[in-house]
Order: sequence, then C-alpha cells, then structure tokens
Amino acid sequence: MRPGRLLAIALVAVTSAVVIAGQQGRIRSGIDLVSLSVTVSDGAKYVTDLNQEEFEVYEDGARQTISYFSREQQPIALAILLDTSNSMEEKIATAQEAAVGFARRMKKHDVIEVIGFNSQVNVLQGFTNDVATLERAIRATTVNGSTSLYNAIYVSLKELKKERATSAEDIRRQAIVVLSDGDDTSSLVDYEEVLDLAKRSETAIYAIGLRQPDLGRARFREAEFVLRQLSGETGGRVFFPTSVNELPKIYEQISEELSSQYTIAYTSKNPLRNGAWRRIVVRTTRQGLTARTRQGYYGPKSSGQ
Repeated sequence: MRPGRLLAIALVAVTSAVVIAGQQGRIRSGIDLVSLSVTVSDGAKYVTDLNQEEFEVYEDGARQTISYFSREQQPIALAILLDTSNSMEEKIATAQEAAVGFARRMKKHDVIEVIGFNSQVNVLQGFTNDVATLERAIRATTVNGSTSLYNAIYVSLKELKKERATSAEDIRRQAIVVLSDGDDTSSLVDYEEVLDLAKRSETAIYAIGLRQPDLGRARFREAEFVLRQLSGETGGRVFFPTSVNELPKIYEQISEELSSQYTIAYTSKNPLRNGAWRRIVVRTTRQGLTARTRQGYYGPKSSGQ
C-alpha cells in the first residue's frame, strides 16, 4: 500500500556500526553477528545504569548469548533532511530554527550533513562537524516545488552507506532526521521500498507527524498508521505534536535518547541461510522498565541464493 496524504513528518534513523569499539575493545561483525542500539525507559525517564546481566535477548523466541555490551556512546554520522516544498512556506522559519538547535547539540566527534528536498533531492552541505557551516546551510533553504519525501529518505540511506569508518576512531552510529509537512507527491520510490531499505539498513526511525489543518480524520489515521509502522518496526518512537512550535522540544528528546542508548551484540544461534526475517525481542530483568530496539533483521543467505 502506498500511503495517501502524509502529515508533517520528521524521521530519525540510527544504525549500528560494522565495527563496534568500546571498553571491551572492538569486535568485527561477522555474517551472523547482530548489533543493537537499545533504549531503556522507566516511563518518560531514560535508564542508563543497567549491567549486561540485566538484559535478555531473544531471536524468534530463542534466548541468545550476549557477546558484546557497552554503555558508552559512539559518535553519530547524522543527515538532516529538510522539506523545502511550497507547503512549508509558513513553517520553514520554525523548522530551520529547530534543525539548527538539533545541530548545536552535536558532540565533538559527531558529523552532520544537510539535505533539502522538494521535487528534487539536493545535498546542501556534506558531512562536517563545523556547526557554523551547518547553520548557514540550514538557514539558506527556501521553499519551492512539490514533495519527494520517499526519494529523500532513500537517498539519505544510500549517502550514509558511503560514510564508512576507516579506523576504530572513525566509527560512528548513523542517523537520519527528516522534517516534512506533507504527503509525498513526486517520489519515484514508494513507501514499501523505503521501509524495506530502512529495515535492511538496521535503522531505527523516530517519526514526528504534524497534522495539516485541511486533512480529514480518515487521512490522519492513515498517515498515523504509516508513522507508527516505520517507528515500531525499526525501534524508534513516534510523536504527534499539535503545533510546529513543539519541534525544538521533540528534537531535544530525540537527542537525549540517542545519548542514553546501550550497544548490545550477539551471534545468532540460527544456522539457516535462507534470508528470512528474524524477530528480535530485548527485555530487562529489572521490573517496570521498557526496552526498545529494532524488531528484527533479515538473516544471511547462502551463496547459491
């Protein structure tokens, strides 16, 4: 199903690095090593003091053995995507300020790129940790044309694949932030293809949906379903603010969450090489807490498949 009209959307995607570095040294991901970014919360509060022994990981119902655990956060390579279509004209100033605020929260070793999209997708600033340069790129955006939301997400996922670590010091988690007010009107890529790529990229998507005043309730339900599916399948969160003025606070919440995650890895006990989807569940033994991560991954395929 290609969704009809979407609401204002912001998506943040986080993906695991191929090589994980931390207090326990570094491990290289083999064909069956599965790495997870895990958020643990107690209501609205993030919990960051758990030990490895307090986590349980299940794959298709089978308990897995954790082979790597860290509370230390790796730097982030993050792509900020800004909707610059005509429908953003009255919102672009607030959206720019929110994006600038998010960029200002970057840590010393984080890098960010800025991408604008309307009927086309344009990289306005390549990956850099120069905040002033990022601010100029964000504030220089102007509105025009239609909305190619799916194209933008697809391109940004591909762009982040190029940002690979050449040493342990360069290892970064990867993230995407997409801000849009609207229904996709001009993408060549459809929703199912974007969702499939996100799941194969091990991305966690955080979705923020601003309902447009002219959208009917039925259309809002359809857009809400899309956002909940994207965030739920990939381990993120969904937000539905009532005003664009709430964006800065939501970005702050997302930034806080990215700084509060655990990195967990395990070697799958499943010997099959059929490329099938494998469901993941992470639990904590400490009562009253909620652990959230991506809901699964596609297993490896044999060379003949």
